[in-house]
Amino acid sequence: GAPDPTAGASIDDENCWHLDEEQVQEQVKLFLSQGGYHGSGKQLNLLFAKVREMLKMRDSNGARMLTLITEQFMADPRLSLWRQQGTAMTDKYRQLWDELGALWMCIVLNPHCKLEQKASWLKQLKKWNSVDVCPWEDGNHGNELPNLTNALPQGANANQENVGQCKSLEYQHLPAHKFLEEGESYLTLAVEVALIGLGQQRIMPDGLYAQEKVCRNEEQLISKLQEIELDDTLVKIFRKQAVFLLEAGPYSGLGEVIHRESVPMHTFAKYLFTSLLPHDAELAYKTALRAMRLLVLESTAPSGDVSRPQHIASVVPNRYPRWFTLSHIESQQCELASTMLTAAKGDVRRLETVLESIQKNIHSSSHIFKLAQDAFKIATLMDSLPDITLLKVSLELGLQTALTAALSLPSSNPALHKL
Repeated sequence: GAPDPTAGASIDDENCWHLDEEQVQEQVKLFLSQGGYHGSGKQLNLLFAKVREMLKMRDSNGARMLTLITEQFMADPRLSLWRQQGTAMTDKYRQLWDELGALWMCIVLNPHCKLEQKASWLKQLKKWNSVDVCPWEDGNHGNELPNLTNALPQGANANQENVGQCKSLEYQHLPAHKFLEEGESYLTLAVEVALIGLGQQRIMPDGLYAQEKVCRNEEQLISKLQEIELDDTLVKIFRKQAVFLLEAGPYSGLGEVIHRESVPMHTFAKYLFTSLLPHDAELAYKTALRAMRLLVLESTAPSGDVSRPQHIASVVPNRYPRWFTLSHIESQQCELASTMLTAAKGDVRRLETVLESIQKNIHSSSHIFKLAQDAFKIATLMDSLPDITLLKVSLELGLQTALTAALSLPSSNPALHKL
């Protein structure tokens, strides 16, 4: 018989529905002109959601619709105004640009797209990149590291903001049939890619917004990983990646030698530590102890083998960059140390190692004092006898707190500085 005129395309075919380009342009222009009032941000997010839906359905108009939206964003007169005035864009507006970048990441990394399509999009992104009003990743303006082209590495994590809005899913292993080794599934690959991304060495970006985004994206991605129950297959992946990150050299944030301004690994290492501890305690502690460092506060770079070229980049001038999130980072460092102290109760050797790491790497007297309190509480839990080693750790940390506080006073006794 004749084909059904109401039937849609095959599930593997590319869909293409009618797109009213003029209406899309006018809507975006109107919403942007409202400057965040009257729910315009919400309306723009609905348009972004429509693009996501089109991409999910493999509708080729998804990329075209996003192009129309981006063109209106680039034509927003406020970009020129903010650039002339030297002021940063509002947080709400920056969040919209983040979503724009995340959607372009989804399009460019779409495995179903042809190479010529990707080349065309890359050409367009570079064209927008050359416009002087195109925002930087930190929300300012210029022709270097703008949001759109920088969205490809950042967007993978930025996309987690939207994923986090969805209901919790039940994760399971689905076989991936093509080009993969036996036993691999989409879940194992997704987890492994997430661990690789979280562990990569990267320099802390400039600007408050970009630095907060680094922390937020890392925490959101870890939060999604924590929803997955680790089975034997996933534990093997965790072990493999932890070993690889410890031995991977300059590409790893957990490598032996890192750049002084590399993004710290405290939050990620705490997750790795708690995940590995029941299965491989030695590897768990090795990973967490390596991550305890905070080189940006050190007066000199660590002594590495500078004869190897990949280590030369770690030797940088002694200066303190503007890390607006430093207090948060130090808190995460303290949390990692406290987690190790709790797990090491009853193990003299490990407690001594953790204590040594705290004394070497933590510079805040308030955080050292907090760890002294934590050690005392853990040592004197009501359901067991006091842990003598932990009490000694608490005492040593308390003494270090007093000494650190005394040395920070302008009128402190010169004799203290000789200790």
